[in-house]
Amino acid sequence: MDNRILNIAGYRFVDLPDRDDLRQPFLDISIRLGLKGTILLSPNGINFFLAGNEPSVNEFIQYLDSDTRFSEIPIKSSRTDYQPFRRMLVKKKKEIISLGISEIRPSEFTGPYIKPIEFKRLMDQGEDILVLDTRNDYETRIGSFEGALDLGISSFRDFPNAIDSIPEEYKSKTVVMYCTGGIRCEKASAVMLNAGFEEVKQLEGGILGYFEECGGSNWNGDCFVFDQRVAIGPEMYETEIQMCFKCREPLSVDEQRSEYYVIGEHCPYCVNFQN
Repeated sequence: MDNRILNIAGYRFVDLPDRDDLRQPFLDISIRLGLKGTILLSPNGINFFLAGNEPSVNEFIQYLDSDTRFSEIPIKSSRTDYQPFRRMLVKKKKEIISLGISEIRPSEFTGPYIKPIEFKRLMDQGEDILVLDTRNDYETRIGSFEGALDLGISSFRDFPNAIDSIPEEYKSKTVVMYCTGGIRCEKASAVMLNAGFEEVKQLEGGILGYFEECGGSNWNGDCFVFDQRVAIGPEMYETEIQMCFKCREPLSVDEQRSEYYVIGEHCPYCVNFQN
C-alpha cells in the first residue's frame, strides 16, 4: 500500500433539507479517521476536499456511500508526501459554490457533460469550438488549455456579467467550458444556456479529470488547487508554484526570483497593488 497521503475531492448537487443535522456526524467521523480538509454543506449539495491515510479515506467514502444521496460521488484523487491541510472543517453554506443566483439549481438544470477523451479529440482535430475557462484570473494565469478564452474574472460571482463580453456570433457555436474539478461549470453552463448560448457542454471532471484520462495534451502550465500544494501538473504531482503569504497570489518560478519577492513580506503583485 502507498504510504503517502491520499487527497480526495468531490461534490454533488442534491437537495439536503437536513443540512444542519449533517454537520456534526460528518465532523465526528472525519476527526475519528484523522482526516483534514473541508466539507461544505448547503441546502443544495455537498463539496469536499480531504486528505489522510488510504484506509481512513476509504472508510470515509464508505460512510458517504451509506447515504443514497451521496453514494458513488465521482472522486478525484492524488497523493502527497505531506498533509496539505492544516485542520478539519465542516461548514454550513448557502451555496457549495457561490454564484449569488438562487434560481440556478444544477440538480434540476445544467449543461450536458463532455468526456475528456472526446474533448481531446475535438482539440486534436482543430474543431471550431469555443473553449471557455470559468476560473478566476489568478488560476488561469498559471495554466490553461490551448486557445481557451479567459474572461479575466477575479471571482466566480463575476461570471454572469463577464459572458456579456463574448461576441454574439459565439452563441451558435459549441461551447466547451471547464474549471478545476467541474463544480463551477455545473452552474456556469446553466447561466450560459439561460443567456441564449445554444450548445454548452461542461468538461466532465474538470481539469483534474482530464489530467487523469488524457495527461497534459493540449494543456499549458500548471493547475491551481486550493490547498498547501498551490498547483499540480498533468502528472497530478505538486509543482514549483508558490503562494505569496501576504496577497495570496500564486507565483511562478521566475516571479519567485524577482527582486520584489521577499517571503512573508511582499511579491511583484503586492508591489503592483500598492502602486
